[in-house]
Amino acid sequence: MNIGNYAADVARAVAFLSRIPMPPSAFVDFNGKLDRASRAFPVAGIVIALLPALVFLVMLCLHADRLMSAFVALAVQAALTGALHEDGLADCADGLGGGRDREHALSIMKDSRIGTYGAIALILSFALRAGALAAVARAAPPLAAALALPAIACISRGALVWHWHRLPSAKPDGVAAAAGQPSEGTMHMALASGCLLSALLLWPSLGLLPLVCALLACGLSVMAFTRFVRRKLAGHTGDTLGAAQQISEIATVCALAMAL
Repeated sequence: MNIGNYAADVARAVAFLSRIPMPPSAFVDFNGKLDRASRAFPVAGIVIALLPALVFLVMLCLHADRLMSAFVALAVQAALTGALHEDGLADCADGLGGGRDREHALSIMKDSRIGTYGAIALILSFALRAGALAAVARAAPPLAAALALPAIACISRGALVWHWHRLPSAKPDGVAAAAGQPSEGTMHMALASGCLLSALLLWPSLGLLPLVCALLACGLSVMAFTRFVRRKLAGHTGDTLGAAQQISEIATVCALAMAL
């Protein structure tokens, strides 16, 4: 693997998944395709989660309320990503929850307005993640709890790449279709790096059982969601990619909290 090419892929992945500015040199001769760059999504997840993790750690060390600290960390994370994945979750909830058929669901998902299903999905996403993070902080030292944020961000973005690879594009003219589709090798690399890096972050501080539970929850949740989307839409969209990340993140952090 060429280190220079991989570093450029990390920068492109971070730029795509967040609002964090990246050096222009990473985009020389870049054609806009993210099929290869998606192998770096797990590393990009760690980069994106570093500031939220630092905020979480500082607030816990200052003995701030754990639930409040978790909400603040998630707010910082949403600001960094521009709520990219949350937007996908809300649109998917509206489309898949209210759509009469495939075409109706896709038209709802294209609408920028948020409906009842989307609003409920967002409320549950933030509430479940914040509650689970607060539970982790109650059961683990501040540093260990803070490290859970980049670990979860890492493995959930690996799950996103798996979902992306497993389904064809539902809309030939969609954003996800224009970005390309990860190859099997790219998907395997994203999954392997996501599992390895999350293990390095979680195992030493929280133990083996929480790590195994978190990885299983992440895998099973994205598999179930992908199967549901295949049946409903017969393919992925940019919104289902974001929803896959959110659903796997929720499942991962909840499993982590329950295993401690």
